[in-house]
Amino acid sequence: MSYPFSISPHDMKEHLVQEDKAPVLRFITCGSVDDGKSTLIGRLLCDAELVFEDQLADLRRGGIGGGNGEEIDFSLLLDGLEAEREQGITIDVAYRYFSTSKRKFIVADTPGHHEYTRNMVTGASTADLAVILIDSCQGILQQTRRHSYLASLLGIRHVVLAVNKIDLVDFSEPVFDAIVAEYESFSAKLRFASVTAIPMSARFGDNVVSKSGQLPWYQGPALLEYLETIELDAPDKQSPFRFPVQLVMRPNSDFRGYAGRIASGKIAVGDPVIVAKSGLRSSVRAIIAPDGNQISAAEGEPVTLVLADEVDVSRGDMLVDPASRPFVSDQFQAHLIWFDANPMLPGRSYLLRTETDTASATVTALKHQLNVDNFVREPAKLLQMNEVGVCNIMTQRPIVFDAYEENRSTGNFIIVDRVSSATVGAGMIDFPLRRADNVHWQALDVDKAARSALKNQKPAVLWLTGLSGSGKSTIANALEALLHTYGKHTYLLDGDNVRHGLNRDLGFTAADRVENIRRVAEVARLMADAGLIVICSFISPFRDERRMARELMDEGEFIEIFVDTPLEECARRDPKGLYKKAFAGNIANFTGVSSPYEAPDNPELHLKTVGQEPATLALQIEEFLRSRMEEK
Repeated sequence: MSYPFSISPHDMKEHLVQEDKAPVLRFITCGSVDDGKSTLIGRLLCDAELVFEDQLADLRRGGIGGGNGEEIDFSLLLDGLEAEREQGITIDVAYRYFSTSKRKFIVADTPGHHEYTRNMVTGASTADLAVILIDSCQGILQQTRRHSYLASLLGIRHVVLAVNKIDLVDFSEPVFDAIVAEYESFSAKLRFASVTAIPMSARFGDNVVSKSGQLPWYQGPALLEYLETIELDAPDKQSPFRFPVQLVMRPNSDFRGYAGRIASGKIAVGDPVIVAKSGLRSSVRAIIAPDGNQISAAEGEPVTLVLADEVDVSRGDMLVDPASRPFVSDQFQAHLIWFDANPMLPGRSYLLRTETDTASATVTALKHQLNVDNFVREPAKLLQMNEVGVCNIMTQRPIVFDAYEENRSTGNFIIVDRVSSATVGAGMIDFPLRRADNVHWQALDVDKAARSALKNQKPAVLWLTGLSGSGKSTIANALEALLHTYGKHTYLLDGDNVRHGLNRDLGFTAADRVENIRRVAEVARLMADAGLIVICSFISPFRDERRMARELMDEGEFIEIFVDTPLEECARRDPKGLYKKAFAGNIANFTGVSSPYEAPDNPELHLKTVGQEPATLALQIEEFLRSRMEEK
């Protein structure tokens, strides 16, 4: 992009001031593979003279990806990864910023392949509008429906239906009308505020920046004209004030400020605020921006707020409008989009992150999966990659949030794998669960310490894990008998025994195994609270669930014991004849054969059983437990 040499410094300054005041429109391009998303944005940037001359020259010479000097491949302006250029597809989200005299734009060019749906979700999460492309020759495809549904789910209310490659159907009005009618029919359920259809050819620039003479039957605007003039939310619609605290500024004893970015609403000096979690009240004494003090600030501005009173506020808290407070709860319903190749399993412990807060979280119930191709609710026990489900979620402690439909900034969250730290899901909160408000911890006069003192012992949870046939139950039984002779108060929870009652409704799928261990861990916690030494003998094949069980207990109370017996030895013993059936393919999801076993990384005790008697191994555990208790 270039400016005339005759422009004066004063005019340039005025131009920059006006440009800075221009409203911002965030939009995405999405749709199926090869519908021309990258080409459209590249053509828009070039025809609007928003591309630097040297970039354009490189495209013509073939310097950027191999133009032939006659026809430019505009998609190469967006596809920055080498793999994208080699395959001719978009993989990552490509963001571009540009502006015209009327508006500033941030566009996210998102991938069309099903396997990169999570990247489309990333781009759509902050967008105001979606440009959904459709190949005139192909019509509406499965991915068109999928992206339309996800755009609606993520709060996008305005859609441009870009019916592309209209030149390949001889600029046919009937073809265009048929595609628009089909789209409007299925999208009527998606609650878009507006759907504007534009016939275009991104390759040749028809109806991209200016109206095309090839389409006399079309009387609507070109794409850029529409993007420059569309009105989004009504000016009088004002979200309540939300200020997630990202950092407590304490340079000296005379100053305490709270830094962050205003997530929604506005604030002014003198306005009352409340700390959402604690309910403490104060008012704003000063607002400090990067350029100095100011009287007020609005959504999106990074500021430091100084309060009139000394109140307890820390990172993760949220300052809010007292007249419109958010929810504070540890249980809520949400729509969850799963990104990871490993499925989402109810009962498994993950990390949940909001704007500034992080808490351990568990999906307590997967109510149903949403088929994003036909919008039908379907029963499901887990979520696979790119699937969407409606879930009940419980966090380890209360968090602050709004319903996503009311406030996108404070109603969203991501799910993070505790081991890899990878983002494995994203969610939109629907509402808090009423039971979170109705159920409270009952204060008891007799606590764990009192119960333990009466038994003259310290509670512990001895968790034996290992393959089927490794000897866990035999060792656990010998251990309980040994502890009993020493006068210890114990209880043994065995994998087979609990499936006769507490867990008789569970099978052996990955999801059921997770729920099996979750229930057992909760029971073990209650027994430890009663002052008992709890012996748990379970295959418990997944590290995440054993970690979850550990986190339920007090510090040092959980002792993980790896009963390490090689698979070959377990199969040789085969006390129940299960390995023979599993190897023959008659038992599905059998740990060590058709389902994985994740050995402990750092167990407190590692017992190698080959050549050892169960009584000897039980004695090792008792000695370790006694030394552990003496240390305390």
